[in-house]
Amino acid sequence: MPKKKAAKGTKLTLKVAKKLIRMTPDGRRRLTLSNMGITIFPKCLFKLTNLDELDLSRNLIQKLPDNIGNFSSLRLLDLHSNKLEALPESIGDLVGLTHLNLSNNHLISAGLPSTLGCLTSLKILNLGMNQLDTLPLNMGALDSLKELGLFDNLFTNLPKFVRGLRNLTKLNMKRNPLSCVQGDGEAMQKENSEPEEDMYLVHESSLCRTCLKRCKYQEERLTRGGGGGDAFEEKRIRTYKGLLVPNSVATVHQDVWRIRKVEHMQIK
Repeated sequence: MPKKKAAKGTKLTLKVAKKLIRMTPDGRRRLTLSNMGITIFPKCLFKLTNLDELDLSRNLIQKLPDNIGNFSSLRLLDLHSNKLEALPESIGDLVGLTHLNLSNNHLISAGLPSTLGCLTSLKILNLGMNQLDTLPLNMGALDSLKELGLFDNLFTNLPKFVRGLRNLTKLNMKRNPLSCVQGDGEAMQKENSEPEEDMYLVHESSLCRTCLKRCKYQEERLTRGGGGGDAFEEKRIRTYKGLLVPNSVATVHQDVWRIRKVEHMQIK
């Protein structure tokens, strides 16, 4: 029997990449190359450095090129679910970035350059599901940061600079080996605290038909109170235009990562 050839990564051409560029509702040029089996960062993309948003998530990329900073127009860079172990120094040249998703990679703390502190326009940074235990100290300069994801890592302590991020409103450090969470003179044992409910906001366009139908049904049911005697009857529902509240496998497709904590409600 003839031997099977080893599977090769998808080779992207400039012609194909140009055809995949779409304009977002707010007039940005977005290129989505998610889940295409890409193993090496496509060199042809350097002829498209005027992109505003680049999605290379759910591929097999192990390394970013040293000149990644040439994409000076980028506002959003999504690299979640790849095989990255380190970031090049030039990532600090992407000073226009407002959203950076690096979750679910193989990043270690030694692989994070100090130039991450130069991304002062960042509003959302997701570093969850990696192998990090510390962060570069100069990331304290990220004054615009509103959401920071550090979940599923190896942190034993909250990075000190985080408390100095004056605009930070959402921080997720779940499933780290923290002994306690310090706050305003109080120590709360993480192991003994009650589990919190996560809410993942997913855009409707990311859901398959079955999930969309199911979520719509649940949303309407909760909004109406769920019928006589339903446990959700007293729960106040907050709605978001174009977003669905119930968790779904489609969270891996979300364009922009966001997560928030929902307080537990006691049913009397």
